[in-house]
Amino acid sequence: MSPCDISDKLFTIRYKCDDKSHLVIKDTQTCLNCTTKDCNYFCPSDVYEWEKILKITTVAYENCIECGTCRIACPSYNIDWVYPKGGYGMTYKFG
Repeated sequence: MSPCDISDKLFTIRYKCDDKSHLVIKDTQTCLNCTTKDCNYFCPSDVYEWEKILKITTVAYENCIECGTCRIACPSYNIDWVYPKGGYGMTYKFG
């Protein structure tokens, strides 16, 4: 068996995307005042990205692997995270 890196492992999962995000930034002003932008670094699937020109945090919820890190790692608890509604979300190929 050959070793896999994180990109190989992420390729084995699929996400059935809903038309409504299950991840919500509660207050955009809180992100604007955040000096560390931690969410840009702790998410393993790069869901959050700070847009310097627009001065907002974008949320690519279709990349979410439902690890839940963002709901506990945001220092301001500014991310509202719930499981996607039934039938949507992650599908793991190998269990």
